Amino acid sequence: MRALSGVWRWRHNSLRRATDRHEAWVALAAFVLLVVASPALGWFFGSLADDALQESVRAQQARTRLTNAVVVHRATGSRHFVADPEISTDRAAMTTVLARWRAPDGTARSATVTTSVRNTAPGTRVRIWTDPQGHPALRPMDAPTAHTHAALAGLGSAMLTALLIEAGRRLIVWRMVRARYERLDRAWAKAGPDWGRTGTGS
Repeated sequence: MRALSGVWRWRHNSLRRATDRHEAWVALAAFVLLVVASPALGWFFGSLADDALQESVRAQQARTRLTNAVVVHRATGSRHFVADPEISTDRAAMTTVLARWRAPDGTARSATVTTSVRNTAPGTRVRIWTDPQGHPALRPMDAPTAHTHAALAGLGSAMLTALLIEAGRRLIVWRMVRARYERLDRAWAKAGPDWGRTGTGS
């Protein structure tokens, strides 16, 4: 933006160099890409990530089911902790208990599981996640959490795109400045031997 505003102020100045105009065009192109391409790519990759994550959510939910279990007693050394933010937006405290339940085929099962139910007295009914065979399973990711991760992926893509655009602009300007100095060096090398002796015939 500084390059654009500077060239705009100098557009009628006789000291304006051609490279100044070229630098302004590079800055304008970079600005347009930052405004258009960066958000577009962020939205594109965010949408791809959201589609993939939502498919993963559906697959996880198809492989697990909520099952009613009965608390036998609190597990030794049970503790409360925050639910995993990678799979759920819930922030409920979890308690470790020994529970029993029946698998879909009627087989009795028992294991140490976690629950967000506050009342974990023996005999309390809680709901746990199990696989098709009735074994304890991890809680599947929920849709809101998937949307959050996809939004973060899109934001990261947009920021990376903006960084690459700015890096490209700086590289192009650096090469332009370097070429300018090389031309000045060649002109100086050509005129240097006659410096201060012009017209002396030496």
